[in-house]
Amino acid sequence: MDSEKLNIAIVVVAYNRPRALERLLCSLKRAHYGEEKIPLIVSIDYCKGEEGRKVVKAAENFSWPFGEKKVIERTKNLGLKRHILLCGDLVKQYDALIMLEDDLTVSPGFYNFAKAAAAFTKGKDEVGGVSLYKHLFQVHVREPFEPIDDGYDNWYFQFASSWGQLWTKEQWKRFRNWYRLHGGESLRGDHIPANVAGWSHKSWLKIYIHYLIMENKYFFYPQTSYTTNFFEEGTHSKKVENDLQVPMPIKAPSSFSFSSLEESLSVYDSFFENRNMYSYIGIKKEDLTVDLYGNKRCTTKYYLTGQCLNRHVLKSFGLRRRPMEMNVIEHIPGREIFLYDMEKEGKKPKKKAGDRILYHYRGFKVKYIKEIIKSRLRER
Repeated sequence: MDSEKLNIAIVVVAYNRPRALERLLCSLKRAHYGEEKIPLIVSIDYCKGEEGRKVVKAAENFSWPFGEKKVIERTKNLGLKRHILLCGDLVKQYDALIMLEDDLTVSPGFYNFAKAAAAFTKGKDEVGGVSLYKHLFQVHVREPFEPIDDGYDNWYFQFASSWGQLWTKEQWKRFRNWYRLHGGESLRGDHIPANVAGWSHKSWLKIYIHYLIMENKYFFYPQTSYTTNFFEEGTHSKKVENDLQVPMPIKAPSSFSFSSLEESLSVYDSFFENRNMYSYIGIKKEDLTVDLYGNKRCTTKYYLTGQCLNRHVLKSFGLRRRPMEMNVIEHIPGREIFLYDMEKEGKKPKKKAGDRILYHYRGFKVKYIKEIIKSRLRER
């Protein structure tokens, strides 16, 4: 479908953070929309007291010169999960919607990417949604993460986005139909990251990730992030953090080169592991467990991991190239990543302590350790 003809609404989800809402709205106003008329909907969950009144005032006073603006004041507190689901249902009135929580800010070119991605993914059943945010942080183990850059402007991830996302009408409808039938099912099992399974029952995101896994669908992610997250105090965060801040372009691109799922070399499962690694080491996909972050239980004959085990080592690789899987793809020599035959016992390999930390955290100095420990202890 021609992206020029898509009717896309922007939905801002707000609650009790007036300053954050004002920052997001200002960034939306600075973005590029061409000559299009863009509906803006600000949905405010009920919050009694002064902060709630400030949020409503910020939304009502905001001038939107690019189309119709609508403010929805919820009359009772919905909670984030139900609020998101109800906001998602607004897509019935449009071809697609962009959803932004109030602790985000957007790049000037976010709408160009969203519109192009909506047109590209329309009708592709394997895509469950579009992210405007790019992860640079492995949330399960709290380590840096970077997907492979395969020359396209997108990559695929079996992990839904909550930090700026787009759904077409069809994508949301498929999820809602699945949720009606399976939304109450357990999220336990080897196929679900333990970190996700442990999230609060109030999380809509864990349910959407479950949906992607069970239906073998992916979110369509950008190679350049078009939103960033301030992670301020709110319903699901107790303090301000910078861990989720990512760089964004300050100019708006006008064209994109997108890959299909079949073309992409940058496809990741819900554990942040590349799903194409089997092809680089000559092992059948169903016979290999890839676990470079050490967060997945091995259920196959062969195991690619950084863990040191009493199993037979078929090959070993270094930890020099970035991202991590490039060390395997290019067969970088070393003793930091191991390919095991799990059916054979072997001598437990040794590797130098601290090498992985120094690999992930560039410029790490000893004098920082004391301050980091003190800072983390204060958080407890």
